[in-house]
Amino acid sequence: MTKQKLLSKIPSVDELVKNPRGEKWLKRHPRRTVLKAIRTVLDAKRKEILKQGLAGELPIDQISSDIGKEISRLAAYRLKPLINASGVVIHTNLGRAVLSDKAKENMLHVAGSYSNLEYELSQGKRGKRYSHIKDIIKELSGAEDALVVNNNAAAVLICLNTFAKDMEVIVSRGELVEIGGSFRIPEIMESSGAILREVGTTNKTHLSDYENAVSGNIALLLKVHQSNYKLLGFTEEVSIKELVKLGRTYMIPVMTDLGSGCMIDLRQYGIYDEPAVQDVVRSGADIVTFSGDKLLGGPQCGIILGKKKFIQKVQENPLLRAVRVDKLTLAALEATFMQYLDEERACKEIPTLNMLTQPLENIKRRARRISSALKKGISGLADVAVISDRSRAGGGSLPEADFPTFVVSIRPHKISLNALERKLRNTDPPVIARIKDDALLVDARTLRDREVRTLVNCIISALS
Repeated sequence: MTKQKLLSKIPSVDELVKNPRGEKWLKRHPRRTVLKAIRTVLDAKRKEILKQGLAGELPIDQISSDIGKEISRLAAYRLKPLINASGVVIHTNLGRAVLSDKAKENMLHVAGSYSNLEYELSQGKRGKRYSHIKDIIKELSGAEDALVVNNNAAAVLICLNTFAKDMEVIVSRGELVEIGGSFRIPEIMESSGAILREVGTTNKTHLSDYENAVSGNIALLLKVHQSNYKLLGFTEEVSIKELVKLGRTYMIPVMTDLGSGCMIDLRQYGIYDEPAVQDVVRSGADIVTFSGDKLLGGPQCGIILGKKKFIQKVQENPLLRAVRVDKLTLAALEATFMQYLDEERACKEIPTLNMLTQPLENIKRRARRISSALKKGISGLADVAVISDRSRAGGGSLPEADFPTFVVSIRPHKISLNALERKLRNTDPPVIARIKDDALLVDARTLRDREVRTLVNCIISALS
């Protein structure tokens, strides 16, 4: 059949919409989506015919099937849940912290109706949105006051703008960090209107370096936690306590950016060099900032806490409205913090903490369960084994810490590792794993027990 005849046999958009299958599409999906899918498939078919022709008759049934698939693709949400088998617990590209069930429940509870977001029920008048979260943060941290903005970069920005606009801020050269996504302390400082005053060297900064830089134009002493890297060897840094003492001497407030922010002492789980928020508050820092969606295990936000007089000044900054949080963030954050009232339960119920602190034996048991199910389902399509490996915290947290873990090693027989990894990224739900030493590794640390069956089905489907 000639190309011209094939083109003439392509059904019109109107014909496809009015046939029984088209009517079913319109019942389930918006007309706009259906028409877009039809036009996309028909245009592709025309281009195919013009380029290379077709052997035999025009496959009308195949065209209808392709339209159905295109409708499904267009109707699917772009932001979707997936299975993190990478072994990176706080994976920035995968949304960082997974919310606890209680946080999700409270978000849904608040989202489905009106709320007292800015309404004081006891007095029947306008209230402040931050009042819902302030008391629980104060109780857990020991701080005098607290505030929440939409992320930690915003927290640092608004604090610098509040206290140091057009004035100098002293920072050690070894703490001019870049977290990622262009979050660099010098650039945040410039955007805030503050002036950077570097002291010390990359590897060594002494208390005298800070003191020698003190002048009448110094507004803040800033301490930045090295949350995503570590200086080793011939190094020295000034502690928060020393900096606070210096600040008191010269009447200069001290601000500490913790970055990740952790509410429990991780040393009991073999994780060191991550200061607990409470310890920093006890050290006397006037202002402390950290993220909500890293080690805390909550929603994305920036938490500011410290001395009451400083937090109140931040609240008076007009920028606060531009960086304020919404009711869903507050609902999730309040539920997350309330779980910290019982630290043992928090480590079990907050996914980030659970993944970091769970016993190695639990991870091994989960890996064996996955391996056993795969061996039964793939019929010799791959070699499967449970082996030891290392997981990472991720998210710019715990730079030196990697954790012993157990992974399921998969070596496919009929497809390449890259093809398997690509197919897993396109399953429903997508599965994110990693390739290492000529095998695809599925890390059981970042998997939850309720995901195992779905994960196994996705892998079997990708191998088949």
